[in-house]
Formats: sequence, C-alpha cells, structure tokens
Amino acid sequence: MTVIDAPPAQVPDELSPQRGRWHRIRPFLPLVALAVLAILPYSTMSLPGIFEGPVNSPGTLQLLAICLIFGGLAAGYDLLFGRTGMLSFGHALYFAAGVYGTDILVTRAGLPLWQAALLTITGGTILAALLGAVALRTVGIAFAMVTLAFAQVGAILVARDFGGLTGGEEGLPLDVSGLPAGLVGVTNTVNLYWLALAYLTLVVFVVHRVSGSPTGRVLAGLRDDERRIGVLGLDPYRYKLVAFTLAGGLASAGGVVYVLIVGGASPHITSSELTLSLLVMVVLGGPGTRWGPVLGGVLYMYLDHRLTAFGTSDAVDNLPAFLSRPLSQPLFVLGTVFILAVYFFPGGITSLAPRLAPRLSHLTRTLRPPR
Repeated sequence: MTVIDAPPAQVPDELSPQRGRWHRIRPFLPLVALAVLAILPYSTMSLPGIFEGPVNSPGTLQLLAICLIFGGLAAGYDLLFGRTGMLSFGHALYFAAGVYGTDILVTRAGLPLWQAALLTITGGTILAALLGAVALRTVGIAFAMVTLAFAQVGAILVARDFGGLTGGEEGLPLDVSGLPAGLVGVTNTVNLYWLALAYLTLVVFVVHRVSGSPTGRVLAGLRDDERRIGVLGLDPYRYKLVAFTLAGGLASAGGVVYVLIVGGASPHITSSELTLSLLVMVVLGGPGTRWGPVLGGVLYMYLDHRLTAFGTSDAVDNLPAFLSRPLSQPLFVLGTVFILAVYFFPGGITSLAPRLAPRLSHLTRTLRPPR
C-alpha cells in the first residue's frame, strides 16, 4: 500500500509569525511617531518642494505647529461628528473663544499667560456647556442651524469690536511683553512647536480614552441608533451634552496655543468656513477613526498653506493659461484634491490600509520563493 504524505498545513495569515510580530509592534507605533515628531526640530534636513527651508527653520516649524494644532482640532471635532453623529456648524466659536479670550486677557487685562489660559479654557468649556444645553434640544439639521446661529453671533461681536476689546476687522495683536521669554521670538519657535505637539497628544489621549470608556460606547450607540439608547434607560441628551462640552473645551485649549503661534487674533477664525474646514478634515482623514481626523487636519492645513506658494511659483506661471489660471487658485486645487479623495477612498485616508492590505499580502505570497 502506498502511503501519501499529507501536504503541510497552511498557517492562516492571522496566525503567521509576521502578523503576530506586527500586532506586537503596532501598539508602540504612536510612541515612535511621537518621539520622531519631538526630535524633528533637531533635524537640519532640507526637503525641496515640500518645505521652503530646512526642517528646523522657524518658518517650517511654525507651519508644522499650525498643522499639529488643526490635527488636534479635527480630532476634537470628530468626537462630535464621527463618534457621536452630531453635525455642528459652530465649532469654530469655541476655538475663537480660546484665541480671543487669551489675547484679550493678556493684552487688555495684563494677566500672566497661565492665568489667562486657565480662565480662557474654563470659560470656553462653560460656554460650550451653556450653548450646547440649548442647541441639543433640537436634532438633525435644526441642531446644525442652531449651532451656526450661535457662531454667527460670535462672529458679529468680534467684527463689531464689542466693548473695544477685539480690534474689529483689523484683529488684535498679542502683547508679548507679558509672555514667558521662552515663547517669544523667532528663536523660540521650537518651543511653540513642542507646545502644539503637546496639545495634539493631549487631544488624542482624551478622545481615545473617552471612546474606549463606557461613555464612548454610549456615544457610538447614539450615532448608530439614538432610540435604542433611550430604550435602554439612558439619557441621550446628557451624554451628547458631555461630548459637546468636552469638544468645546478642547477647541478652546487649541485656541490658546494657536494665538501664541501666530501672535494675535484675526476675525477669520470666527467664520463658519473654519467649521466647514474641520468637517472636510474629518471626512478626508476618516470619521470615527483614531488617527484619521489627525491625518486629515495635518494634510489639509499643509496643503492650504503650501498651495498658495505653489500657485505663485514660476512652474505654474510658465504653464499655458488654461492650466496656470486654475492652478494659481489654492481653493480650486484643494477642492479638486478633496473630490478625488472622497471619490476614490470614501472612508478617508485611513481606509486605504485595509483596502491595500489584501493586495500587498497577495503580492508578498506571489513573490515569496518556494521552499
């Protein structure tokens, strides 16, 4: 009798050593990314076309700091939109409260930075709680319109220079004489960069902890089916108010850091366009994901700043008129990029990894030499 040996058992991909090793390494990747971002200011590397100067130049560090700030803002806004299902058109109000509150208390009232920051964040959180308590009495598009109305009131107060505090349309420069010496001057841009990185880290940590807590699971349930949460005996209004207040407080904290980076407050941060930009950032990165809003916020702000320089470059000017004219408009290019991104990966940037993983795995098995 001929004995035929059974073929060797194939180990499933999820049990293979490579995949097991990846799952052991994966939890440490955020720490690695944080370490890389923390030591980035020590790099003298130049990336022509990506940044105008070396990585550690003040202009590049300021751009990166702004990108980190808006990455944190997008992550905080995703706590409302992506994780709770609330579409707010007035989230810029709490960011503007952080910017103008800090500027007014430092410049007009002469308070030390730490006191101004503490009062501003506390006031922004209380403001979010009060306005949220009213807005959350409505749902759906009515909720979006109420939040937009509140934001428009704030924009009008800033533009009309209410009480002579905001500077009106000219904005309000920050009085740096009362700031710590380590946060003033071009040479200390690196400290502002680290401050922006600390803010992003704080927001990601808070949002992740909330999402993984029982409260976060209730918020996810509200996003999927609010009636079911009510049937379970839980109060949807209370949980939504918690998310709304927390997101507003995080946005106010971002405003404190932002005013230090740009050196003043300007009325454009009170416009509803900023909230729409946050919505675009979240959708671009991937709503309801851990890193999608952060990546979307960083990428959006980088393109928003760099496309302006690209539109005025010689490379664009030398193109035919039918190409140079649209490419010289940053909003046209940015809108085109967003449309293409939504069309080809509607789940956001973070959806690319699971879509490409099977193809990469198949390619790896195909190229692997036979044993």
